[in-house]
Amino acid sequence: MSPASSDAQWYEAKVPPPLLGLAGLFLQHRLAPAGGGSWPRRAAGLGLSGGAVALMGSAAGTFRRRGTTVDPLHPDRAEQLVTDGPFARTRNPMYLGMAAVLAAHAVARGGVLTWLPVAGFVAAIDRIQVPPEERALHRVFGQDYADYTRTVRRWV
Repeated sequence: MSPASSDAQWYEAKVPPPLLGLAGLFLQHRLAPAGGGSWPRRAAGLGLSGGAVALMGSAAGTFRRRGTTVDPLHPDRAEQLVTDGPFARTRNPMYLGMAAVLAAHAVARGGVLTWLPVAGFVAAIDRIQVPPEERALHRVFGQDYADYTRTVRRWV
């Protein structure tokens, strides 16, 4: 079995990152202190989540305008290497946005334990999701992708 086909099978078998984010939100609800957060916490969380959603929307829109896939389970289907818009600052603006939504929810709800799903999401994306994506993108775009990874950080 070639490396490309083994990566393709790995991609087909895993959970989409948005579902991991939703699982994190559910877990945060379970871990949050009773009564929810104060109005200043909620306002701060709302502001942060607005920025996070805008970042994810901008990234998805950039992909769509460039005519390439948004599907994180099949990065090998990418037809364009997108390096403009939010991708000029971070290689993973959608994952960064998802992590920021979880952080916003942790701020809004309060409590130390609500930060555990944020850390778990970032660790899972950084260690499980991103490396195979990067290998697939390197196979598809070669030196152009290698150059991009040297100039733009994975997160921020």
